[in-house]
Amino acid sequence: MLKLSKMTDYAAVVMARIAREPDSAHAAIDLAESVQLPHPTVSKTLKALVRAGLLESRRGALGGYRLARPASQITASDIISAIEGPVAVTECSHADGDCELVNTCGVADNWQRVSYAISELLGSVTLAHLASSAPLRMPVQLPIQAISLYGDDEPPPMATAANSTGKR
Repeated sequence: MLKLSKMTDYAAVVMARIAREPDSAHAAIDLAESVQLPHPTVSKTLKALVRAGLLESRRGALGGYRLARPASQITASDIISAIEGPVAVTECSHADGDCELVNTCGVADNWQRVSYAISELLGSVTLAHLASSAPLRMPVQLPIQAISLYGDDEPPPMATAANSTGKR
């Protein structure tokens, strides 16, 4: 099962709460109370979101947490990456991924396609969508078959290897 961590879920909940009142500065204790999560958990989440550049933090009487940019410019992918790291289904489907089976597994290209499709979808869902009470309308079918990891004139590596042996 693909599943986000509780911390990532909490980060989305906290971010959505802040996005519903973007002109206000939000204290960690007030956020914790309003989303009904423990204060230490919310504080830890807020610090990670500040480090990722999604929130700004100010101290003092008028301080608190605010969005670093408009909710329409923050994506679900940004929030996930702030807590989990880069979005990838498998180690080899991440750009920096390294796997000793890369030359023999035969599925890496397809896992990269799946990761790409998931990344595209997560990148299309904004914090404004998450903060809205209106249901998110999703495409009926993702155009996965249209995703190419290679240039138009560059054949996939498996096709190149098959063609060089004369097999089809």
